[in-house]
Amino acid sequence: MGNSSGGESTGTVLLALTMNFLVFLCKAAGGFISGSSALMSEAAHSVGDTMNQVFLLTALKRSNRPPDEQHPFGYGQERFFWSLIAAVGIFVAGAIFSFFQGYQALSSDEKETAFDFYVSYITLAIALVAEGASLVKALRQTRREAREADHGIVDYLRVSDDPTVKTVASEDTAAVIGIAFAFAGIGLHQLTGNPVFDAIASFAIGALLSYVAYALGRDNMGLLIGESAEPRVREAMRTQLEGYPEIDKVLELYTIRIGTRELLVAARLDLAENLDSNQVEEVSTRIDHDLHDRFPDVKQVFLDATNADDHERESSSRREEQSHRG
Repeated sequence: MGNSSGGESTGTVLLALTMNFLVFLCKAAGGFISGSSALMSEAAHSVGDTMNQVFLLTALKRSNRPPDEQHPFGYGQERFFWSLIAAVGIFVAGAIFSFFQGYQALSSDEKETAFDFYVSYITLAIALVAEGASLVKALRQTRREAREADHGIVDYLRVSDDPTVKTVASEDTAAVIGIAFAFAGIGLHQLTGNPVFDAIASFAIGALLSYVAYALGRDNMGLLIGESAEPRVREAMRTQLEGYPEIDKVLELYTIRIGTRELLVAARLDLAENLDSNQVEEVSTRIDHDLHDRFPDVKQVFLDATNADDHERESSSRREEQSHRG
């Protein structure tokens, strides 16, 4: 990730951290005064979100360390690890506590006063403004990055390898929806006098946070275990390589994400016959430069010149070995 984009991500996370901490204080005070389980669930949600922003700031700082002897491709994948921890935090600190608050609301016989309900409404309104401000900041950055990547926002969030903005946008979206659930639960509780609606709101918030945690965890797990570039990017790379007159055939093409907006590319190529060593060096250098120029995310390129017949025999041998193992 470039410095400007990295700085923008840091600003987005810092704003989310500040807003979530202030919202937590507001929700906790309102929940304690009103006794609303939905409001306490939202307070737990904000605790989890605040902790997660700390994890994301850690990810941004540690993932930007330069390569060294032990980590020759750098520390970019640390961003995926800490974002995975943040996803776990959403579930543990938010979802589980929300389910617990819903259970407590079902078994409680306390009666709320009109004052308690008004405190809840005011608290939620303040939280909505704060969470909305953070969400707008995250969505602005996401919209700009999606436009640069030629994607819609939803599609970009699905395929993006930047877990920081994705996590903030997902958390803030869940927070706004959670506030709507809390408003509905508390309002129905006041209208009917039945606290079961407050409990249902807590359960709904818990289910929402469980889904967000699962989705973020799934995405970061894919990045951690070695996710390739998008199919259209791989196809564009293959097409470009096949366009060089010095290349008879692209035998294999591999890509793997080694960090946010950082790709490693490895290609096994059947080169044209009668190329001398100088020509091989020249075309290899040209391919390296061309891939970097056309695909800015490409940071490392490894090329392997291989005879097509030898490659086919090797591939056939591997298939037979796998068949015997199977």
